[in-house]
Amino acid sequence: MVKKNRILSFVLIIFAFAALIGLTIKDIVSDVKLGLDLQGGFEVLYEVSPLNEGDQINSNTLASTADALDRRINALGVSEPRIEIEEGNRIRVQLAGVEDQQQARKMLSTTAELTFRDANDKELLNGSDLVEGGAKQAFDQTNRPIVTLQLKDADKFAEATKHVLQQSNNVMVIWLDFNENEDSFAKEITKENPKYISAPAVTEVIRSTEVQITGDFTVEEAQNLANLLNAGSLPVKLTEIYSTSVGAQFGVDALQKTVFAGIIGIAAIFLFMLFYYRLPGLVAVIALTVYIWLILFVYEGLNAVLTLPGIAALVLGIGMAVDANIISYERLKEELRVGRSLQAAFKEANKSSFITIFDAQITTLIAAIVLYVYGESSIKGFATMLIVSILLSFITNVYVSRFLLGFLVHSRLFDRKLRLFGVKPSEIHELKEGLETTELTTKFDKIDFVKHKSKYFTASGVLLLAGLVLLIIFKLNLSIDFTSGTRIEIMSDSEITTEEVKNELAKFDVETDDIVISGEDHDRATARYKGTLEQDEINDMKAYFLDKYGVDPNISVVTPTVGKEIAKNGMTSVAIAFVGISIYVALRFEWRMGLAAVLALIHDAFFMVAVFSITRLEVDLNFIAAVLTVIGFSINDTIVTFDRMRDHLRKHKKIREYHVLEEIVNKSLRQVMTRSINTSLSTLLPVVFLLLFGSEAITNFSLAMFIGLVVGVYSSIFIAAQLWLVWKGKELKKKGVLITYTEKKKFAGDEPQV
Repeated sequence: MVKKNRILSFVLIIFAFAALIGLTIKDIVSDVKLGLDLQGGFEVLYEVSPLNEGDQINSNTLASTADALDRRINALGVSEPRIEIEEGNRIRVQLAGVEDQQQARKMLSTTAELTFRDANDKELLNGSDLVEGGAKQAFDQTNRPIVTLQLKDADKFAEATKHVLQQSNNVMVIWLDFNENEDSFAKEITKENPKYISAPAVTEVIRSTEVQITGDFTVEEAQNLANLLNAGSLPVKLTEIYSTSVGAQFGVDALQKTVFAGIIGIAAIFLFMLFYYRLPGLVAVIALTVYIWLILFVYEGLNAVLTLPGIAALVLGIGMAVDANIISYERLKEELRVGRSLQAAFKEANKSSFITIFDAQITTLIAAIVLYVYGESSIKGFATMLIVSILLSFITNVYVSRFLLGFLVHSRLFDRKLRLFGVKPSEIHELKEGLETTELTTKFDKIDFVKHKSKYFTASGVLLLAGLVLLIIFKLNLSIDFTSGTRIEIMSDSEITTEEVKNELAKFDVETDDIVISGEDHDRATARYKGTLEQDEINDMKAYFLDKYGVDPNISVVTPTVGKEIAKNGMTSVAIAFVGISIYVALRFEWRMGLAAVLALIHDAFFMVAVFSITRLEVDLNFIAAVLTVIGFSINDTIVTFDRMRDHLRKHKKIREYHVLEEIVNKSLRQVMTRSINTSLSTLLPVVFLLLFGSEAITNFSLAMFIGLVVGVYSSIFIAAQLWLVWKGKELKKKGVLITYTEKKKFAGDEPQV
């Protein structure tokens, strides 16, 4: 009997979801904070050192410095700045959307210690004599911009002016950040643009609490000086050891391209699920839509910053999220094929697929957490999005998907319409046959996966050996993230040539032959320079190219110290991910499976490295993110295979012959092959579209993902399972009898429960 109330409930819930998403999505999207790579801006990592010899930098010093930087940023009018205190006496500042980067950088790093001195550089007054917040931009009687200051003590200023009147040169020199070892009035007065702010002559003793600073100011310069003084002087010296600057046009271009690629990729996944899984595919599409909305909702609630790699992680996460649905739906099809009713098959499929999905998600989560802990800057954004994606995909594509599909299944409307679940009547057996899901035939039954295992090992060994030789010869084309240096990206509204860029950079004493022209119209150029640029040089270069080409360039600088740390963190993160995943797999299954899985992962990672070495593609931070993501994906596939092998092993109390092991591996691989192909396809679809239509800034990342995903599927099928077979076969040969999970349960009770 059809239960119409179930169908009605399903429809009402869908309408409720649609209404909720429709009413809130616009506000959520508009409130999500974009990173500097999507709207322009800059990021600077400062090393904090004492102003005076012998001073110590402690947590209080760093906190007060961060507070002073925050006040200065507020004066700039920049919304949602990010200031983070890091280990090693460092402070990272991210300002997305700032319009005048030159002004912002100068204002941030200026110590802003104001001093009044005589012509012999003797200090008469300093910032401690000023009323806090008393600096204002004003105009003098001739309407010239000036800065007015409020002093605490009129008598002290009178003493200072009296002292100046007694000097042969009766000027009061006003300095900002006077350097005792380098600066002097005698040296600076001969220069066209002296370092001091002004040097007015004193003609009488002045007893006043208001002082005017005059100079050749513009209104903006006078206002900036007032803002600096009101924000307070920094108690330390700040040195830039890493910086990246993104022009607004670059950010807009990256956002538009990547969002477009993401939409196409998501649409392709939806169409694939509808075409292949039909009614459950429709439920999956609904669950995925809720999943996307939830991700944006949680991300906005976390006040997290969405970066370019973060969008890639979102799109990639959707592809990987489908995996949970595919595992459940493939299990459902198997249960239907052995003759169970739709309701019984649905219940059994949910039960048997849960632990497989859990194991697969946990291993990817391990890689994502490691990436977050050891990642830098935008990579943290990628890792954050990946972690959120994994957690929410488990919730939506396990619970929401099953909840919705449950209404349709228990309505009994589809009891005789199993084609809508992807099962043909000719494939369904009678329940009385007593057939188990592990005994079902597949489309791949004619393939003997283990027969040619030695050929797979040889092929992989030859390729990896060749890759190792070529890696030794060519090495990796490391980006400045790992080697230190400067990267300059220029965009023009017309074609630009290598020689033109080389000549333009030479004007700034930047000599390099490492210039790559890109873009459909050859309107972009990326130059790498081994040296590092100072703040003033960066500001001058940005102003020059903005004036020449009309587009603010991207300039990134990494010092040798930071480059070494990034390289070390990258290697550490990959190593920890390997160890964490191998331990988890060994505990959940057995040590041979854990070791086989890790060797397969090393195979995948090294293959990606070898390809990038041969093609001379640049290896940057995004490459490390791609490697760790592929590790998580590849282990997913391997775990599903091992899980099915474990199911087969439970059917045997003892195995005495090697061919039984071969049969177990062959059957397992055949039965998970459809799932492997479908999951790989659903994950590759968005990657392909990111590669074709996404921002050039993540092209190498997308290519690394594509290579890694393809190799990951290969290693799961042809390497990991085959290695386990070899090692398990040796155990059988040594002991004569192989005790399986079923037999172990009698003695130890340690069988992993599914």
